[in-house]
Amino acid sequence: VQRADRQQPLTVDRMREAERREHERECTKHRHHLGHERFQGTGLSMFPGSNVYYRYGGFTRLEMELPGGGRVPAIKDSRGELTPDLREQAEAKPAWAEDPFAVGRRPQRVARTIDNPLKTTFRVFGTLSQRGKGGVYQAVDLSTRPPRFCLLKEGRRWGELGWDGRDGRWRVRHEGRVLSSLREGGIDVPRPYYSFELDGNYYLVTEFIDGESLHSFLRRQRRRIPVSRVLRYGIQLADFIARIHEAGWVWRDCKPTNLIITRRGELRPLDFEGACPADRPDPLPWMTPAFTPPGGSAGEGVQRAVDDDLYALGAVIYLLLAGRMPESDSAPTPVGRLRRDTPEAVCELVSELINPGARRRTSARAVARRMRAALSRTEPKAGRGATSVRTLTAAAAEV
Repeated sequence: VQRADRQQPLTVDRMREAERREHERECTKHRHHLGHERFQGTGLSMFPGSNVYYRYGGFTRLEMELPGGGRVPAIKDSRGELTPDLREQAEAKPAWAEDPFAVGRRPQRVARTIDNPLKTTFRVFGTLSQRGKGGVYQAVDLSTRPPRFCLLKEGRRWGELGWDGRDGRWRVRHEGRVLSSLREGGIDVPRPYYSFELDGNYYLVTEFIDGESLHSFLRRQRRRIPVSRVLRYGIQLADFIARIHEAGWVWRDCKPTNLIITRRGELRPLDFEGACPADRPDPLPWMTPAFTPPGGSAGEGVQRAVDDDLYALGAVIYLLLAGRMPESDSAPTPVGRLRRDTPEAVCELVSELINPGARRRTSARAVARRMRAALSRTEPKAGRGATSVRTLTAAAAEV
């Protein structure tokens, strides 16, 4: 059998098998040498440049009772006595323990101390949301006199990392750039105060808008909102989206949770992580499905990106009037059938905005103009044109 085997032709598979065995023999020699020369006594062997992550602790769970009461995790020290098992980054290695990997290790740089604004400038006192990409917190800015409330947004490194390399840190940094650009254009978005990086994460500090989200307001309602009030909110929202589009951006996140009703009754927008330039539409989906055209917009390029915002505008107005979202799996029920006191002109306008097959929707500027005309015909003669802050303040008192 051996003689016949030697006479067989040397195939590609046999060559690869021979190379694999030779490689394994060389690796075994190298690991043996490395284990004796660099990590004597550890019982470990590895390749040069390997990263080893380790901490001090026990495989068996131990606990000890503290003098003041309570129990904490524990490990045994060099004398066999229990001591608290501290797991904070700076205290993971007990002072009495020897580092088994210290032999042959390159001297480590002494980490320079950096200022931590979370300990010196901003005091967090509330959590608004938490998810993989980061958190949103209520905080106090101590750098001003008197101190002011602010919103602290955290973008975590590698948090909800996408295939395109964008993570939570990228999103929050991007939002800071969008807010600055829109503020420069005179658009009333949250004012960015400050930004900083800490432990690889990115933090954005912005103006805190005092009020209630439109989503929360709607959940509290037991009756439908008066049509005149819906029209006022629709005018404000359409005006805002029109200015965003005129500034060269698309929002891509228009929905009630991202709209705050201030104490003056005005709508203020939030959350611009997903915004993108209108002439460079983002190919990745971002909007909430309920506020996205079923099957996507029929338009192309810039028009498609703008149309997504316009559909969301129509969906929000539909929700305010009808108390429910338009159907996504069929032609939406006309809002006039669900709310008979809705002006005919408004019914037509909303139908145009939420039409799934529309190739080009009415612009936000035209929506605002047509809703103002409808409001002027809806209000009593004495109140015509009363879309002022005075009227809005009276409405806000109900919130």
